[in-house]
Order: sequence, then structure tokens, then C-alpha cells
Amino acid sequence: MKRLLTIAGAASQGSAGIQADLKTFQERNVYGMSVITATVANNQTTEQGIFLRPLEEIEAQFYAATEMVGVDTIKTGMLFSADIIEKVVQLIDHYPVPHVVVDPVMIGKMGSQLLENEAIQTMKQLLLPRATIMTPNRYEAAKLLDKHPSQTKAELIEDAKALYQFGSTYVIVKGGRIEDEAIDVLYDGERVQLFHSSPVHTIHTSGAGCSFASCLAAELAKGKTISEAVDISKSYVWYAIQYALNFGEGIGSVNHAAKRMYS
Repeated sequence: MKRLLTIAGAASQGSAGIQADLKTFQERNVYGMSVITATVANNQTTEQGIFLRPLEEIEAQFYAATEMVGVDTIKTGMLFSADIIEKVVQLIDHYPVPHVVVDPVMIGKMGSQLLENEAIQTMKQLLLPRATIMTPNRYEAAKLLDKHPSQTKAELIEDAKALYQFGSTYVIVKGGRIEDEAIDVLYDGERVQLFHSSPVHTIHTSGAGCSFASCLAAELAKGKTISEAVDISKSYVWYAIQYALNFGEGIGSVNHAAKRMYS
């Protein structure tokens, strides 16, 4: 069984972050491990909702996974600060793996900032050049490129080409609903490949981006090509959104088991 390590924030409500990653790993038949960089617990009762883990603890978690089990593929999510990004890059360099999937998490579904502005440059300079593939949505792409979010298929393609200059081997920009389709753009420096699906009309999409990147990491670890892994991941997340869970408060969770249950 392939061994996957997610380095990301823990989302207390269970839909996104580490929780989404581990649920997705289980559904894709790989062994999941985690390095928790922060706890995200936004709520209406307490003032503070994001709690960072010490760098020493992040390092200890990483070596617990790599020394006791071993790792075939690494997926990164919410890293929040420049210091954490620098530490994660140091750890990745110390333990090379065939694939590193970078989900450049920046903004939560409820609008919370999950990456400090000063950390964006650190991500561009240090982390993205080490990525097999980066998986921004169009809003994260806009933030990385310091522009307005793209509104057309042609603009998404230009985003993917521009992001490629940061050094990732592949770039996929998740467009969400554009021109009445759910369109994702994959670029490898030469070829543009578009992935289409019918849009799902719902607000209950918490965890969609994390789950896409985790599924992609799992499929790459199992030997799928980039195109195959993207296709599988897009289908996995489509089912997860189509059969999303609405618990009555705010934006509901994607259903991580939906592909298995309903396909």
C-alpha cells in the first residue's frame, strides 16, 4: 500500500484540511499520515480561530512519519506563515519523494485568511519549484499572480502558463464554474489540456480543493499519469460535491465517500 503524507492545517469541523486529506486517502486506498501545521477552529464564540503549531512540533511529526512508516508522496495544504513554509521545504529536501503535490491554500470558504501575505513570496520562491504539480483555484491563482480572478477559459489558460514560471513541473488551475462548465486547465510547459464536467449548483463545497489535491496525490503515488490522476480526481470531487452534506450552518462539507457510495 502506498504511503501518503499530508502537511496541512487541521479543520475542526471535519470537512477540509487534514481531515479531508485523510478521508480522501482512505477512499483512494492509500495509507495516510499527517503533519499538522495549525488548527483552524473559526467559530462565533471565541475571538481567535487559528492556532499555529511550533516549528519543533512540525519537524517532530514529519520524522515520526518518515522514520516509522516511510513516505511515497507528500501533499501540502495550509502552511500559513513564511517560517512554516521554510521549515516544510527544509524537511522535503531532507526526505526526497517522487511526487510533491502543492495545494496553495490561501483563503477559507468562510473568508478567513489561511496564508499570510508576506508568506506568498516565500511560497513562490521556495515551495513551488519543488512541486510536481500545484493545484490553485482561480482565486488563489489570481493572488499568486497579483491580478483579478479570471472569468473566461482563455484567461484560465494564461493563468496556468504564468504560474508555470514559478517552477512547478505541472500546473492545474481549477476554474470552478466558467462559461457554464466546471473547467480545469492543466499545463506542462508545452501542452494545455482542458478537463470539463457539468457544474453542481450548491454552496456546500467545503473541502473540495483539499480533497482534489489529496486524490491527485494518491493516484500519482499509485502510478497514474498526471492526466489520469487529474481525471480521476475531478470525478471524485464531482461526486463529493453532488452529494454534499448540509448540516444547516453555513457552507456544508463535500461528501468524501460519495464516489464509492453512488457511482
